[in-house]
Amino acid sequence: MKGRRWLLGRLGGAIATILMVLLLNFVLFRLMPGSPDRALARNPRVSAEAMQAARVRWGLDKPIFPDQLIAYVGATLKGDFGYSLKYGGREVTSVIGEKIGPTLLIVGLGEIIALAAGIALGAWTGWRRGRFGDRAGTLGALILYSMPYFWLGMLLITLFATTLGWLPTSGISTPGGPGGIEGAIDLLRHAALPIATIALGLIGQYAILLRSSVAESLREGYVLTARAKGLRDERILRGHILPNALLPTVTLAALNAGFVIGGALTVEIVFSWPGLGLLTQEALQSRDYPVLQGVFLLLSVSVVLANLLADLLYSRLDPRVRHGAAR
Repeated sequence: MKGRRWLLGRLGGAIATILMVLLLNFVLFRLMPGSPDRALARNPRVSAEAMQAARVRWGLDKPIFPDQLIAYVGATLKGDFGYSLKYGGREVTSVIGEKIGPTLLIVGLGEIIALAAGIALGAWTGWRRGRFGDRAGTLGALILYSMPYFWLGMLLITLFATTLGWLPTSGISTPGGPGGIEGAIDLLRHAALPIATIALGLIGQYAILLRSSVAESLREGYVLTARAKGLRDERILRGHILPNALLPTVTLAALNAGFVIGGALTVEIVFSWPGLGLLTQEALQSRDYPVLQGVFLLLSVSVVLANLLADLLYSRLDPRVRHGAAR
């Protein structure tokens, strides 16, 4: 019963947050100076009839509250985000849908690589706390953690693309390039630097957090008992320490599932990667507010759902969380 109440509370909080995001998205779009009718008003050659037709098309001829708000919420729940001003009046869902795949590719692979490397580095430095390996590894993790994505990206471009010439500097594929397996290899070559940038930006977070958890677990009684039984260090680390020390890292990974997409926007701009980041930049430059509205909503909801996933995952790994919160 307590667990169910805790779950309903988390779901209710997530739904309330999404509703607030919807309201904020609606208000911001109406306050922006680049709404469709205002954008047309800056063109002296647009007739009054065309202005009125645009207002009718976008539903701006009705009162903001409650008519436009009700229409906006209803259309959003149906997956209708309107039409793009820049992309020839195409549906916003279609425009965004084309860009999600490239973004998920670099974010997904970057997250997997960062988790694997961060867990290995954090476990290694935590097990050797106070030694030279711990100090060197922690210093490297702190340096990576403090470097912004765009700076990491520029460093990688300078080294691997400009200086060594091993990898391309931008784009998702070579214009007029091959298809099939060779095309997939070409895609991975173009994606290598964006993926590496995201992975390096996350490795430091995971390594520092896990290192702290492992070092703390070394003082626990069950570790001393395992050593007294004569268990090997490798078995103690894998079988006793890591299952407990990984809880905060798993939670951080779930949270990053939402926030990393936001960080990937900068990476995509640096590498001209045709994902949501480049789409956002182009929409800003052209004042395509319907697209910006759709991207903002997508990113906001992804962060809310990632937080909900982190709560559920943590409570699954450690039932004391939901039972303690339900008291």
